[in-house]
Amino acid sequence: MASVSLQNVKKVYPNGFEAVKNFSLDVEDKEFVIFVGPSGCGKSTTLRMIAGLEEITEGDLIIDGKRMNDMAPKDRDIAMVFQNYALYPHMTVRENMAFALKLRKTPKDEIERLVNETAKILDLESLLDRKPKQLSGGQRQRVAMGRAIVRNPKVFLMDEPLSNLDAKLRVQMRIEIAKLHERLGATIIYVTHDQTEAMTLGTRIVVMKDGIIQQVDTPQNLYNNPANLFVAGFIGSPQMNFFDAECKISGDDAFLMLAGYALPLPHDKSIALKNGGYDGKTIVMGIRPENISDARQHDTDSVIAAPVKVYELLGAEVYLYAELEGANMTSRVKSETTAKTGDTVDFYFDVNKIHLFDKDTERVIMN
Repeated sequence: MASVSLQNVKKVYPNGFEAVKNFSLDVEDKEFVIFVGPSGCGKSTTLRMIAGLEEITEGDLIIDGKRMNDMAPKDRDIAMVFQNYALYPHMTVRENMAFALKLRKTPKDEIERLVNETAKILDLESLLDRKPKQLSGGQRQRVAMGRAIVRNPKVFLMDEPLSNLDAKLRVQMRIEIAKLHERLGATIIYVTHDQTEAMTLGTRIVVMKDGIIQQVDTPQNLYNNPANLFVAGFIGSPQMNFFDAECKISGDDAFLMLAGYALPLPHDKSIALKNGGYDGKTIVMGIRPENISDARQHDTDSVIAAPVKVYELLGAEVYLYAELEGANMTSRVKSETTAKTGDTVDFYFDVNKIHLFDKDTERVIMN
C-alpha cells in the first residue's frame, strides 16, 4: 500500500469555473480517508484527479513518493470503485474479476488463485459463474470491490459506492467495507455525501464546501470540535441547533440572552467571550439535540420554555421538534418523556456542551 499527498491542487475548467481550490492533504499509508460534503463541493473531482480521470490544473499529486500528474491512470497502481458498479454485462463474475489481471498478462494459475482468494473474502464463491444481471445490487457492489481488490493496488478510490443500495444494504456494506479495510490494511480514499457513512467508516474525514477544505479531523473531533458553522451543521444527525443570542458580560461571567431567558455560561466560555470583545454583540449559539432535554430531570437555571410542534418516536428515543425565537429546535430525549405535540415544555440546555460561533466570520469562538 502507499501514501498519497496532494499539494496545493487546483481544478479549473475551460469555462473558468474553479471546482477545487488550493487542496492540500497528506494521506498516510493504510489510512481510510473520507471526502464528504454537499453536491458540487469538489469531492468527486478531487478523487478523479487522483485517479487520473481529470487533469490537475495546478499543484502536485504524489503517490508513494512519486509525482503522478502526467502519469496515465493505468500506471498509477490505483483501483477505483464507482457507484454504478461498472461491471461488464456479458462476462461472468469470475471473468469480471479476472479481466484486469488478463490485461496485465498475469499467468492463468495466478489469476485463478487471486480470484478465488478474493471471492472467499467477499463471500462470492457461489456466484462466480453468474452474470451481473443475475445478481442483487449488494452482490454487484461486492463484485466491483472484488475486481478492485484482486489487483492488489497501492490505493483504493471509492466514489459513492453505496449510494445505489437501499438503507439496509448500505448498513451491511458499510460493515463489509470496514472489515475489508481492517483485513487488507489498505489505503482507501472514499467519497460520500452521507455524513453517517463518513462518521462510521473514516479514520479521518475531509469536510469540503465550494471546492475548499473546511476541516480535516477524526470523526470524534469533527463532532465535538467543529471549526466553523458549516462543519457544525453538516456533521451530526439530526443536525446541530443554531440560535442567534446576545452576549452579556458582567465581571468574569457571561450570559446568552435567548427568547427572554438568560443562559449562564461556564467560566471558560465566559472568558473566551470576554477576551474576544463580544459583550453586547450577537453571536451564534450551537447545541446538539442530545444536549437539550426535559428540564424536569434537572435542578438548574439553564431552562427555556418552548412549544412542541412535532413529536417523533424512534423506539428507544424521541425527537421533539419545537420552535424558539422563530427558529426550529430539535431535542433528542428518552422515550419515557410525557411531552406531546402542542405542549409547552421546559427544556434544559447543557451549557457545558454549547458551541459558540462568530456571527460575521462563522468561525468557532469556543466549543
